[in-house]
Amino acid sequence: MMGVVNLDKPVGPTSHDMVGLLRRLTQMRRIGHAGTLDPLASGVLPILVGAATRFSEELTGGGKRYTAVIRLGWTSTTDDAEGTLERGSRPLPEMDAVRSALAAFVGTHEQLPPAFSARKVAGQRAHRAARAGTPLELAPRWVSIESIDLLGTEAGLDALDVRIDLRCGPGTYVRSVARDLGQRLGCGGHLAALRRTEAAGLRAEDAIGPERLEQLASAGRLEEALMPVADLLPLPHAVLADEEVVRFLHGSGVRPRSALPGVGRHAVFSGTQLLGVGRYEAGVLQPEKVIGEVAG
Repeated sequence: MMGVVNLDKPVGPTSHDMVGLLRRLTQMRRIGHAGTLDPLASGVLPILVGAATRFSEELTGGGKRYTAVIRLGWTSTTDDAEGTLERGSRPLPEMDAVRSALAAFVGTHEQLPPAFSARKVAGQRAHRAARAGTPLELAPRWVSIESIDLLGTEAGLDALDVRIDLRCGPGTYVRSVARDLGQRLGCGGHLAALRRTEAAGLRAEDAIGPERLEQLASAGRLEEALMPVADLLPLPHAVLADEEVVRFLHGSGVRPRSALPGVGRHAVFSGTQLLGVGRYEAGVLQPEKVIGEVAG
């Protein structure tokens, strides 16, 4: 078994819980995921099965899309609804101020990860240190936000819920966006709800939930949920001739008969069968990741 499951993760379970589900259904240990979703988030969670786990880096590194609800007027120790909440000290903002503040996030800028995150410092997870009462000093990192569209708002007595559609690059924390929006507006803010609608070329409207996976497994049809990893790799293709395939699979560089579309990393094929990933420079395609046998 090899491929990618477009799983619609529900609110509640962790991403690791979903990996455990697939391990149970497939009776395989070699299961992973591309891009963690917090327990309070739902939506697209690409589950990698078998040799597809070799391509986690490629599938995690692309852009993502979310719908999110940011609650203004309250801060949170975790920057989301799971933490301890505290009322902001300033009045809720007017809509023009919200729109202007959201627009300022578009582009490339430094972002400080949440204290409760999976980031590591000297081998220690930030969320574990934060829960132990000794939060780590996290360094900001550069992130890219392609667009933020305001979908609507809902005002309460002491809070303003702002619903957005966000497109961003890898490594962006939507919790940090919510926190920083509240700071820019002076009223405080945190992430109240989050759904990932696109990741690794997969869309939420095409995803299947855990219950459907259980049904397919019971019927002996679980492979119907698997997508070929080759269809999702965001790399140009290189197709090798028969005599070049053996060399590539044995880890040797090859000189393809035909010039490839530019230098850099390529998904490498024998016909329509994925062999792995190679780097093409100076006319030589050097293997970086190789599947042990010709697989789809």
